[in-house]
Amino acid sequence: MSNHAARILDGKTTAQTIQARLKAEIESLSPEMGRPPGLAVLMVGDNPASAVYVRNKEKSCDRIGIASFGRKFPTETEQGEVAEVIEALNQDERVDGILVQLPLPDHFDAVSLLHGIDPNKDVDGLHPMNMGRLVRSETGLRSCTPAGVMVLLNEYGIEVAGKRAVVLGRSILVGKPMALMLLEANATVTMAHSRTENLPELTRSADILVSAVGKPKFIGADWIKSGAVAIDVGINRIFDSSGKGKLVGDFDFDAISPFCSAITPVPGGIGPMTVALLLENTVRSYRKKLRS
Repeated sequence: MSNHAARILDGKTTAQTIQARLKAEIESLSPEMGRPPGLAVLMVGDNPASAVYVRNKEKSCDRIGIASFGRKFPTETEQGEVAEVIEALNQDERVDGILVQLPLPDHFDAVSLLHGIDPNKDVDGLHPMNMGRLVRSETGLRSCTPAGVMVLLNEYGIEVAGKRAVVLGRSILVGKPMALMLLEANATVTMAHSRTENLPELTRSADILVSAVGKPKFIGADWIKSGAVAIDVGINRIFDSSGKGKLVGDFDFDAISPFCSAITPVPGGIGPMTVALLLENTVRSYRKKLRS
């Protein structure tokens, strides 16, 4: 067991620093552009978690001077209607970023909707063209959550090159792009998932352990190598006996933090970084228009 308290990787403060920088940049670029940057967040249905995320994104836009072109659609909306809105936003000169809030209702084909977004406005970094650029280590819009993890590691001076990283989860949203970004930063990366055998044995080999499985307090002290850096991407709502809810991550924070050299809290870790990188991507797309 390590003798030091784990360093808390504070995503909230880091995100505020990023937002302050973006606000200043927008103030200097807006007169030249003749307009502020624009972001359109599209939400279908009434998923309560999604509603909170969308509200947070819109508030953050407001705070730093990004115009919101968001639309909320009832659950029964047809795919074609949302696809038409995306096409209109692709053509709209005032809009620099388009994001479809996932998950979508069951009758939607999320993949074809995401494919319909102009890759230069794909601020979630999920279009095959942007994913392909990531695979090839070319510049492009990067998936916000894993990009937020990389910025946070960098902010705290955590060396990635040469380290052994284990990523739990293989989603297109976090797991796959996370593994690619760590690989690009010269880590040796292992991806693990629900079918992986001897999972605790594997996670104990990690210098950097990233979890995006979405299971509350899934990872305990016996899963962690002493001195590891623990990055918790899971956001899970649990309820106590009185029905009061709170957010927890995939890590059992109190159990594992004594063993870690650094750890992200939930809330206040990767969540705020995801929103900050979404704003960063929107401003990047805006800046690119100015230069082209």
